[in-house]
Amino acid sequence: MGTVARRTVIAAGGAGVAAAALTACGGPDAEGGKAGGAGGGAGGADAAPLAKVAEIPVGGGKVLADRGVVITQPKAGEFKAFSSKCTHAGCAVGEVRDGVIVCPCHQSRFDISDGSVKGGPATAPLPPEPIELKGDELSFG
Repeated sequence: MGTVARRTVIAAGGAGVAAAALTACGGPDAEGGKAGGAGGGAGGADAAPLAKVAEIPVGGGKVLADRGVVITQPKAGEFKAFSSKCTHAGCAVGEVRDGVIVCPCHQSRFDISDGSVKGGPATAPLPPEPIELKGDELSFG
């Protein structure tokens, strides 16, 4: 009988440890807070610059997959940013070429100046992301 009581205590203790671990993992992000990523503003990883102006070619752009954004320069000195998540199936867009942002999954194409669909299967534009120019760097705005 002593063995059963001991197993019960060990099992109960193990459940308590598991519950404590799960609670500890539930920090601010579990309740809707943002730890970083696209559109996050001034906190966390978003405070770091996204790119140098020189990295964004005129008439082209750069996909920053780790930041969830694609930055374009449709005309000299005009910078735009959009979510890098394709509105068709949620794939990450892969490149900017010939004035369009291209998704590698199904070849949807989006205009670099406004994110509008230039070729499907996507039917919705890429959502804009706020950015700002600070000296020679672009950051989330």
